[in-house]
Amino acid sequence: MIGERVRDKIAASKRKGLWVGGPVPLGFASVDKKLVVIPEEAETVRLIFTLYLKLGSVRLLAEELDRRGIRTKRQLLANGRIRGDGRFGVGSLANLLRNRFYIGEVFYRGEVYRGEHDPILERTLFEAVQATLAGQAAARRLRLKASSAILAGRIFDDRGNRMTPTHANKRGVRYRYYVSHALLQTRSQDAGSVPRIPAPDVERIILQGLHDYLATPERSASQDRLADRDLIDRHVDRIVIRPTMIEVLLQKQECAQPTEHAEADNLHAGERNDRAPSFALPWTPSEFSAVKGVLHRPSSQQSISAASRDALLSAIAKAGSWIDDLVEGRATSFAQIAQREGKVERHVRFLAPLAFTSPRLIAAIVEGNAPAGLTITALAKALPYAWAEQDRRIGLSRR
Repeated sequence: MIGERVRDKIAASKRKGLWVGGPVPLGFASVDKKLVVIPEEAETVRLIFTLYLKLGSVRLLAEELDRRGIRTKRQLLANGRIRGDGRFGVGSLANLLRNRFYIGEVFYRGEVYRGEHDPILERTLFEAVQATLAGQAAARRLRLKASSAILAGRIFDDRGNRMTPTHANKRGVRYRYYVSHALLQTRSQDAGSVPRIPAPDVERIILQGLHDYLATPERSASQDRLADRDLIDRHVDRIVIRPTMIEVLLQKQECAQPTEHAEADNLHAGERNDRAPSFALPWTPSEFSAVKGVLHRPSSQQSISAASRDALLSAIAKAGSWIDDLVEGRATSFAQIAQREGKVERHVRFLAPLAFTSPRLIAAIVEGNAPAGLTITALAKALPYAWAEQDRRIGLSRR
């Protein structure tokens, strides 16, 4: 009863826009249980939002803030310890950029309420940042869905760094890897004990282990029908690469019966949420010169450049978000979308059909196998509604 009353009181305070405690956001200070704006920190917040719109990338924003010596909020805790005053991480920046506190609002359980504190940002700047974040998220989903890296977004080293799919080409052969973000951001001292792994070998080990863990008489038939990516998406929450094992944490709703991995499942129990089932797969990282993850041999045809690829994917993602806005009622016309984007209506109408680009064409763009002459304008002009005809016109042969 006490717990329910406390939760009800917090909910009522949130609906009134009151500050109920917790970490104080950058730009504010807590005075007499109320948030007041700190002018110097407020300028830092405005700079962060403005720089993000200029750079268009949370990762580049983190690097720029680090270069300028801008640090996280420094707070003195009740026990005398200091919290913050460190480098901005990509995750903390993404949360900051989405925080509606900065426009004077309080978000609670899916609802937005008017806060009693003063806003720091203009609403137009905040909404422009949200639109850019949404466009990048859509583009990232497209890249992940079309990528051959089935573990992307779920695999981490043992120091919490996300591992990103990458590849190298040698003598016309592509070798796939997962590499720690710390290495890609030239922070090798922060990388885990295994910062680079061959993708095909690790994917094979995890898929086999997942099939074994989930194998029950009731599930065997349905599991066989799932593609590898669908199997990962449906069951896996997080994968941690350790020096002698791969730890696989499953979605919390999983209730698979323990198999031969049950004993290994008890390892590292203190490092995870016990309610989420998991299992560990023994492995030893091989020497990189001996392990090559061959994906395919690229054709001799000249392929699209990285800059053109990114521009195409961004345009496709943005067009998809426009169509979603129309379907879900967030916008009523192309004219309204054009006004919001700062474009002419003709431009929005011209690019909107890109939302219906075929999955095979998107996959070819992501992998860099689309023709070199493919541009946003060329694609929008020649895009038929039938996916098969799209693939034929662009020159994608059936495989």
